[in-house]
Amino acid sequence: MSTTALTRPLVTSLIEDAVTAPSMHNAQPWKFVARTGTGVIELHGDPLRGMPREDPDHRALHLGCGAALFGLRVAAAHRDLRPVVRLLPSADDPWHLADIRFEGPADADSDLGVLHAALARRHTSRFPFTEEPVPSEVIDGLCAASLLEGCRLVVPGAWHTDTVMDLVHASELFEAADETVRTEIAAWTGTGAAGRDPGTEGIPSYAFGPRQYDVTSPVRDFGAPRQVPGRTSARFEKRPQIALLGTAEDTPEEWLKAGQAMQRVLLQATLDGLATSLMSQPLEWPELRSDARDPGSTIGFVHMVIRLGYGPRGQATPRRPVSEVLAFD
Repeated sequence: MSTTALTRPLVTSLIEDAVTAPSMHNAQPWKFVARTGTGVIELHGDPLRGMPREDPDHRALHLGCGAALFGLRVAAAHRDLRPVVRLLPSADDPWHLADIRFEGPADADSDLGVLHAALARRHTSRFPFTEEPVPSEVIDGLCAASLLEGCRLVVPGAWHTDTVMDLVHASELFEAADETVRTEIAAWTGTGAAGRDPGTEGIPSYAFGPRQYDVTSPVRDFGAPRQVPGRTSARFEKRPQIALLGTAEDTPEEWLKAGQAMQRVLLQATLDGLATSLMSQPLEWPELRSDARDPGSTIGFVHMVIRLGYGPRGQATPRRPVSEVLAFD
């Protein structure tokens, strides 16, 4: 099968879809290079958009780039193209994360294209969810979606859910006591630090959601301790419905797989009518991350805690223009 020619309009449309992916603090740590001569799009990580204090190993950066890679695959399938991906193709360049070439038509049994409608609808919701349980058949579908990407999604029992929420609370205390972490978060939230454009990156104040009331919030309070005009307080669900996404190993390749699985799960959840948010707080502290793993599960390393439920959908957060993240060669 010959490689599909990469025209500028085609590549631009593919990347527009890819960059709807979530990333830590909406830093959007990806760069794409379209090699028009070979029909390959390269995905590179951007270490300048990393979080040295919260993500020193760049695991979260790889997750975000993996999510963008999955969005690119969905965009290709939607356009009747078959994406062929090679992870970490350059041994000499650890920031060259993937090569993607495109063949056509898409596989007849591929279900990637149906997820395309969710790309623009998926937004992190930092609002309270109802106590209505997510049906088991919906959870089973999300677990199957993760398996398709070589990862596992595990729904913890009541006792381990309580453990994870205790870790969330502990991470809040750690964060409050660490000025460097608070400074790093402040640089990517609200109005942003000097030199950053709040209209294209970071988490704007309108996406913070309400402050917690009565119980420990399952979402990170990006507004603390700052005053955000007009921000209200709300009571969050007492027992959040969460799922743990993980892999057997803890390597950059597995992180990229986990990022793709994360995006696949989030998109499927969106199509299923669920609201979602990501809870990475306890995974950013080595002394807490190992305790997030359920010892009875098949997951060796947890990469993300996903909160699922029924409630208000989040609002879209800014995205950098494609011209900033895409180069042609």
